[in-house]
Amino acid sequence: MSYKPLRIGLSPRFWHAVPERREFPRKTLQYLEASVAHWLMAQHALVFMIPSISGGGLLRRGNIRIADYVEALDGLVLQGGADVSPRTYGEEPLKKEWEGDGIRDRYEIDLLEEFVAAGKPVLGICRGSQLINVAFGGTLYQDIAALCPGALDHEHADAYDQHFHEISFVAGSGLARLYPDRGAARVNSLHHQAVKKLGKDMAAEALSTPDQIIEAVRWQGPSYVVGVQWHPEFVDPANTEVLQGDALLQEYLTAAERARG
Repeated sequence: MSYKPLRIGLSPRFWHAVPERREFPRKTLQYLEASVAHWLMAQHALVFMIPSISGGGLLRRGNIRIADYVEALDGLVLQGGADVSPRTYGEEPLKKEWEGDGIRDRYEIDLLEEFVAAGKPVLGICRGSQLINVAFGGTLYQDIAALCPGALDHEHADAYDQHFHEISFVAGSGLARLYPDRGAARVNSLHHQAVKKLGKDMAAEALSTPDQIIEAVRWQGPSYVVGVQWHPEFVDPANTEVLQGDALLQEYLTAAERARG
């Protein structure tokens, strides 16, 4: 019998209607960043972007439900993008530019909850990691520089994905076991928000050094739910100084195989 590739669902980024935009004015676009799809496909996974099932203008979606996608797919990846809205975790934005995307938040939380209920694995990247924590009842720092005095610079507009810092793995954590030959690593850093209060049954697995900002989380429940603050899909495979994401991806895909049965 030939091998059946894993089917991995990728949550979309939202680009809401902008009347002054030349292409598709007043239309909502949903899209993916190519690197994350190629990162998954490099390990022979089939990638399917999961468009939202509401808010599509004329709402021509028939009877499709999120549950239908969950049944058809083996796992979910929550990609990076816009800020998580502070309103999603019960706060008001301290600045207008930190309002985030509450529409995307609500959709991704619905996706997450349905995949978790089905026992299928979820991996969150950057915003996806923050969204996971919020979905389980946690909160975020709306801006690290403003709310965490003395913290590292966790983003750099010009350097973008070439901006790096050090992290340490929490002893005994899943990531520490996944990378047993190293207690610390160097990762890219493209975020200005970060986990503040951990969600229910969420555990921190990596911390930035020396400021101790949470950089990875894992659910302690019965299925695989992991979030990392860095972007493993942006890492150059030839760069041996930066943590490679192969082991993390294999762990996630193994969980998807196990859930598929």
